[in-house]
Amino acid sequence: MRIGELAATAGVTTRAVRHYHHLGLLPEPERLSNGYRHYTLRHAVVLARIRRLTELGMGLTEVRDVLADDDGKDLVEVLTELDEDLARQEAEIRERRQRLRALLEAGELPAEGPFSPELTGLLAGLPGSDSPMAAKDREILALLDTGAAPEERERLLSALRRALDGPDALARAQEAYALLDALADAAPDDPRVEQAARTLAGLLPAELMSATDLGPDNAFLHALYADFAPAQAEVIRRVLRILAGERP
Repeated sequence: MRIGELAATAGVTTRAVRHYHHLGLLPEPERLSNGYRHYTLRHAVVLARIRRLTELGMGLTEVRDVLADDDGKDLVEVLTELDEDLARQEAEIRERRQRLRALLEAGELPAEGPFSPELTGLLAGLPGSDSPMAAKDREILALLDTGAAPEERERLLSALRRALDGPDALARAQEAYALLDALADAAPDDPRVEQAARTLAGLLPAELMSATDLGPDNAFLHALYADFAPAQAEVIRRVLRILAGERP
């Protein structure tokens, strides 16, 4: 058989055949006097087996291991591991679909979303994004919601939920956002900086800062400060120091 005939017999492309040769999955055939490869039925059998294994979801490295064992002794083990991996993927897909369903059933999604169900519930207690600082706050919370380790994420969200439980929490949050919005064009030594810092610090629980590094090498804080206007960044610095028990 020529390469095109072999590929058609196994239902693959000639490019796949050449790729399997390159990876060492399919042995090179003898060449005829004219230089063309001459494939046998054995090549077709091996190629068909490669196709069956890959269609099961097996990677080519795993296929090579199976083919290397002439007796197929490792096949059961490999297929068992593959089945377990597919079961994990199936569970993850179910979980993602449940999260999507919850988001869709929640109604209109915020522009910064989608968020986790936990953060979605938390943001429902915050002022809307008509405040520039409120919109920025939502973006930062979304970043933490995505990038933080599960334990740290739960700690942060729990602390913020407790902060918003009070009857006047929404009004205090609106006041803090308004004070910060007013500092968009102010200098870091503006006298309103202190009032904004005290107001915001009074809204946030001290445990929000547990295990947070305020040192000069904290890259996230550097990026955070750079994203605010100078006076707003100074407010955030003072708030973090107040929560950490330091002098502002």
